[in-house]
Amino acid sequence: MSARAAGAVVSPMLLRLAREHATGALIRDHGTLYLVDGRVAHARSPVAPGADVLLTAGGRQPRQGRISAGELEICHLGALFDAAFFALAPGRGPARFQYGAVHGTPAAPAVRPVPAADIERETLRRRELLDTVWPYPAVDAAPVVPRPAAPGQTVTPRQRDLLAHADGLRTPAQLAWALGRPAFHVLLEIRRLAAAGLVTTPPEPAPPVPYEAMTHGAVPYRAVPREPPLHDPAGFAPEPDIALLRRLRDALEAHL
Repeated sequence: MSARAAGAVVSPMLLRLAREHATGALIRDHGTLYLVDGRVAHARSPVAPGADVLLTAGGRQPRQGRISAGELEICHLGALFDAAFFALAPGRGPARFQYGAVHGTPAAPAVRPVPAADIERETLRRRELLDTVWPYPAVDAAPVVPRPAAPGQTVTPRQRDLLAHADGLRTPAQLAWALGRPAFHVLLEIRRLAAAGLVTTPPEPAPPVPYEAMTHGAVPYRAVPREPPLHDPAGFAPEPDIALLRRLRDALEAHL
């Protein structure tokens, strides 16, 4: 069952503020959502390039009259959804709300506020899409390191451009800023490249070993290294070692 079908909620606080028709700033670890009468009017995140960056990278200059008001609004709405996705990512600290706060870009054109339910729904859809493509999020924040393609393997023009700019140091977010692309779109392409074996994938963190298993002598406790999954030219990726670790954990718990 999908997260949306199961009634998952990204931010109960956002939905509560929407019901209250609140105006202010919802501040989270990875960004801020600005609400007007309970609707999201603006969002920003250090991960996601703003509309100004996206327009400049695309060769569009609204100040010179090269873009219509409709195109400009679409661009700002796209940037809003992009920033909101990362702002609503799970964080370590609690969210807080500043009543009455407004975003500090008064020169930006007015954008039609978006219902909080639409932000929630789109955020869940994007999370599910990422997990469907490559369900290992460690690649999201790691430097992008290209790997040689298999014989006959092809990439799309967008993927080729990403790989050309991947220097082994830039993360997906840094590539999004360098290329002037929406951060989610870059992240999605990186996961597709990971699934195809065209970028190095970092190891997933190992699950914690139960304390009893370390002290009761069920098995000797030792660290189990994990190699990044390799691309199979036949189109199949081997099962990651994380699954083996989980089976080991289950077996240990069954004997306690």
